[in-house]
Amino acid sequence: MGGNPSSLKDLVEFMAKSLVDFPDQVEVTEIVGEQTTVLELRVAKEDLGKVIGKQGRTARSLRTVLIAASTKLKKRSVLEIVE
Repeated sequence: MGGNPSSLKDLVEFMAKSLVDFPDQVEVTEIVGEQTTVLELRVAKEDLGKVIGKQGRTARSLRTVLIAASTKLKKRSVLEIVE
């Protein structure tokens, strides 16, 4: 994926791939509901700690960026990190 992320799914994928050791194992599934879009993020088991961070700080930061981007697009989005 080059250039600017064109969707929230691309944005989450781009951020996650930038954090992990195994970017080829990053998988984002977008589940579009009536009110809210759920983005499920899966990474290699070894990379789980990298996307969650100490005391969940990295995960919280990812969610903050997603909320900001969602607000701009007038959408509601939730990030779920799937183990």
